[in-house]
Amino acid sequence: MDRSKLYRRFRTLLIANRGEIACRVIRTARAMGLRTVAVYSEADRDAMHVALADEAVLLGPARARDSYLNVERLIEAARKTGAEAVHPGYGFLSENAEFAQACYDAGLVFVGPTAEMMNAMGSKSGSKALMEKAGVPLVPGYHGDAQDDATLAKAAEKVGFPILVKASAGGGGRGMRIVRSADELGPAIVSAKREAKAAFGDDRMLIEKYVDNPRHIEVQIIGDSHGNLLSLFERECTLQRRHQKVIEEAPSPTLNPAQRETVCAAARKAAGAVNYVGAGTIEFVSDGKDVFFIEMNTRLQVEHPVTELITGIDLVEWQLRVAFGEALPLKQDEIKLNGHAVEARVYAENSTKNFMPSVGRISTWRLPAETGGLRIDAGYREGDTVSPYYDAMLAKMIAWAPTRDVAIDRLNRGLEDADVRGIVTNIPFLSALITHPKVRANAIDTGFIERELAVLTQAAPAPGELELCAAVAAIVNEERQTAQAGANSPWQTFGWQPVGRRQRSFAFRVGHGPEQKVTLSYGSGPSTLVIGERELAFAIAAKQGGFDLTLDGVKSSVAAVIDGHELYLRTRHGRFDLHWVDPFGGESEEQTGEDKIAAPLPGTVVAVLAEEGATLEKGAPILTLEVMKMEQTLRAPYAGVLKSIKCKVGDIVQEGIELAVVEPSGE
Repeated sequence: MDRSKLYRRFRTLLIANRGEIACRVIRTARAMGLRTVAVYSEADRDAMHVALADEAVLLGPARARDSYLNVERLIEAARKTGAEAVHPGYGFLSENAEFAQACYDAGLVFVGPTAEMMNAMGSKSGSKALMEKAGVPLVPGYHGDAQDDATLAKAAEKVGFPILVKASAGGGGRGMRIVRSADELGPAIVSAKREAKAAFGDDRMLIEKYVDNPRHIEVQIIGDSHGNLLSLFERECTLQRRHQKVIEEAPSPTLNPAQRETVCAAARKAAGAVNYVGAGTIEFVSDGKDVFFIEMNTRLQVEHPVTELITGIDLVEWQLRVAFGEALPLKQDEIKLNGHAVEARVYAENSTKNFMPSVGRISTWRLPAETGGLRIDAGYREGDTVSPYYDAMLAKMIAWAPTRDVAIDRLNRGLEDADVRGIVTNIPFLSALITHPKVRANAIDTGFIERELAVLTQAAPAPGELELCAAVAAIVNEERQTAQAGANSPWQTFGWQPVGRRQRSFAFRVGHGPEQKVTLSYGSGPSTLVIGERELAFAIAAKQGGFDLTLDGVKSSVAAVIDGHELYLRTRHGRFDLHWVDPFGGESEEQTGEDKIAAPLPGTVVAVLAEEGATLEKGAPILTLEVMKMEQTLRAPYAGVLKSIKCKVGDIVQEGIELAVVEPSGE
């Protein structure tokens, strides 16, 4: 290849991605004086990354294969805008060798490794073969070219169950299944191949021995076109769910300095096997004694900020400088480890409902200020819409501190101070996770979240006296702020009236639970709230995002969001959702039954797993939807007979549409 086409200076950069990573790249590129070009689908017309870029080009319809995965349209977008380089971000085409080659053929600088390096290291199967030859320790498994069912079944039997079936391309847990017996293998391969094909356009599989109680440790590496290759310490990514990382930290609290140097040296050796250029990650799995190579990601990782915070290095800046053809600015011994960083991925998902993705308009977006060691990389804002077509990650919150314990405390405080409404997020789950005693003690493995799920997703506590008083105060505060009286009118002062006292009653409930009543008494003298037999003097002082509530002389900070008759409160006791019962009646008590087999979100039917007329046990799989690039299997809500299936494979269904009917057995 012509090196002058591979690495050279450029002024205009196209970011072939969306969301948080597109915003992240745009910020650094702009700081370096570059012009930026965003691309977007019809679903992302008003997205944050589109607004941040200097120019933006519409790629096509919402589905990724028609927009963000369309190589020809991406190359055409670069041509239209005069872009000279392309940054792929992560996900989508970031590890697609054909895309890297297409950029080169079009005369564009690809900010990443060459197609040859991707083919050698980006394929999980190919990289394992290369590492085996180089003497890097591997997890026992099969990574051959033959992909027929018989070959994969024979390989699984040879390795011994339990095994992992993994997509050879891509990452993020997509196209990956744990298989514990031969009976589970066939369906797991079919499902994994289908998911991998949808996410990466490649359904090749590999087989690996499943390591019990494993830890996931990875090393950040970066190389330049002058033969320099550096490791930037390691990250611990053991806290995972469905093979998707949830919390990441750097450095790993599992390794001592000698182990750290050993694994970093192994990573440099692995990347050096292909004279790697660009940023990448060498991933290892540990059984507590030994460390095995599992794969290389030939791109930037979602969790790269924790490495940036402990090294003081902007990895996107280094990626761009490498693409310019510059040498890396530091030598290996000049890279110093400073403190500890922890990252949490904030997703639009409901952790109390099996992490079902949440879509809709973000009505409230309040994240804490980036001070005191806190960093936030976001791809959304208030007013943005979370669509069902893409990954549900909204932002990353990262905390740095001199020690791990303080970094965890800072991250938790940041999560506690975050309020995102209009959609459901995993913020309460993240807070519960990082404050779990075993997480703080680093007594974890990759199965920890699944084992502790009941504890981590337990329902919020019932609202107490403070929360009921805060609900009344929130309503009164909003009414006072929106009063139409003149600035100097005494009627603007809550509780003022010429003589006497008046009362006002409020009723609240959580979900469809019982009503809880509060009486407000105001007029001459102090205002009071009455709950049962208790009477409390109270006062409120408005502030940004909420108010200070003083009850019987004790002041508490309250965050509040009111949407019609729905109230969200955050007090020192946690987060609460209350419904303000309409004092004039008209409440609708209609409830959606839990027994309805309906699409939880817009999606595509990818498999029908039961036949009409079949007798089903409770929990039996009926059909599978692809929703937000992940598969969701809908199951029988009770034992009975499958009376009808109202869809077929390939159907695109909308949220709430009934897809199947089960007639209960009557037991």
